Amino acid sequence: MSWYQRISRAFSDALEIPLYSTSRFVLISDCHRGTGDHNDNFLKNQNLYFAALNYYYERGFSYIELGDGDELWENRSFSRIIDIHSNVFWLLREFKNKGRLYMLYGNHDQSKRHCGYCRKHCSTYHASGQADEVPLFPDMCYLQGMILKDMEHGRDLYLTHGHQADFLNSTGSAAARFLVRYLWKPLEALGVSDPTSAARNYSRKKKVEKRLSDWALREQKVLIAGHTHRPMTGSDASPYFNTGSCVHPRCITCIEIQNRRLTLVKWTLRTREDRTLYVAREKLGESWDF
Repeated sequence: MSWYQRISRAFSDALEIPLYSTSRFVLISDCHRGTGDHNDNFLKNQNLYFAALNYYYERGFSYIELGDGDELWENRSFSRIIDIHSNVFWLLREFKNKGRLYMLYGNHDQSKRHCGYCRKHCSTYHASGQADEVPLFPDMCYLQGMILKDMEHGRDLYLTHGHQADFLNSTGSAAARFLVRYLWKPLEALGVSDPTSAARNYSRKKKVEKRLSDWALREQKVLIAGHTHRPMTGSDASPYFNTGSCVHPRCITCIEIQNRRLTLVKWTLRTREDRTLYVAREKLGESWDF
């Protein structure tokens, strides 16, 4: 199957969610939540992420995670990830309880595509201060793709992780996972970057981005993905957008959907004149009306 067919297949039976002018969504990808060790790339930005999550929860946004939320290539134990980042999963559960949580899977957490895996690992968790396990995502289904169905103007938004454009991380994912878990994970601790990763290999990143952009242009659809970790705002000429990731050195990025606008946003630390730190939300470029 070609890369083009793999992307198209992600939407062949995709969940469709109504999109109105009053709708509010935040799209976040590539958190890569880990087990709290030196390989946990999410750890350094967990406070930024939690602050952003609180902001969107309080303002009535629905949360959509576009895959690679949890690092299940490097780590075997999903329960350990949930335990380490229990505050994050508590807040995600609050979104779920309000009917405002949607999850996609990527290449690094594709185990979640199996409903049995989700029932086993995502149904309950140990919440802080609770003696017994409490419900987490008891009926959660992780998706390969979803469509925000424009109910007013017909400009639908197509959401997927984006690894479908990358042979090694889709068709060849079993081999890639083996290499990451047993070769690149220990080498990463020594400062060696994984050359098979679209997020770290520049030429591979450019190739994946071109394919995603070509698909959006040829299909004349607004495509929003993650995978490459490079935040990107599209245009009418090339309607491909990328949320970026939560593992940048000093920030996390995401895309907000509000008032029929797509806005690329960065969350980062800033310093006041009295040298106290605060979490700041910053727009990256101009919003795009659809």
